[in-house]
Amino acid sequence: MLSFAAALGLAVVTACSNPVLDKVNPGPGAAGAATASGKEVSDLIATLVVAQEGPMTGYTREEFPHWDTNKPEHGFTGDLAKYSKCTSREVMMLRDANGKVTLDAKTCDLKVAAGGGWQDHYGFIDKATGKLGPYKFITDPAKVDAEHIVPLAEAWRSGAADRDKDTRRRIANDSMNLVAADPSANRSKGDQDPANYLPPGEFRCAYVEHYVKVKVKYALTVDTAEHTALRTAVDDCLRRGEFK
Repeated sequence: MLSFAAALGLAVVTACSNPVLDKVNPGPGAAGAATASGKEVSDLIATLVVAQEGPMTGYTREEFPHWDTNKPEHGFTGDLAKYSKCTSREVMMLRDANGKVTLDAKTCDLKVAAGGGWQDHYGFIDKATGKLGPYKFITDPAKVDAEHIVPLAEAWRSGAADRDKDTRRRIANDSMNLVAADPSANRSKGDQDPANYLPPGEFRCAYVEHYVKVKVKYALTVDTAEHTALRTAVDDCLRRGEFK
């Protein structure tokens, strides 16, 4: 059996040379339909190293510096690249906005006109009814959460604790790992991995795709229950016709 350190080393080699990840385009925004096929996501899952999660010793959110300025390495491409003075959170907010939302490239002032805002795609289960609550449309940017698809605490337990701070900075600011979300949905998730949490609403399959890609990109491990849950989720998404 591989030691945890050896498993991490193997994961780094796998992530850096993975041809499947190279050809899968995460798409312009996180909160949309899945862009990969079930086979592509399954192939990525097969490259993940299965290992027991590490402890939370030494973890703070400050170990993952954010919000960084919009550097090319964070993946906000196309028209979003011009907002180089703005933070990754501000650019993510522009990317995920609906309607008339603008971001000043010089001042990074975010403005929301009539009809503009952010549509939550996560959804959450209403504790009173046990059913999926209504999706929220949020018009105040201060009331939108910048959600990390792979939670920072989960990244820490999965190998980021042993990485340098620059790697953790990239995990925290990667466009593929960020999505604008309703705080209620975000709080219901916390730092849980897919063994204990998957979005109950329409974002589930795209979420699985992004979660797996982030784990592969940064050579983060998965535990046994998490690995099984990801496989089960892919099968479910295939049955629902939400993967290509």
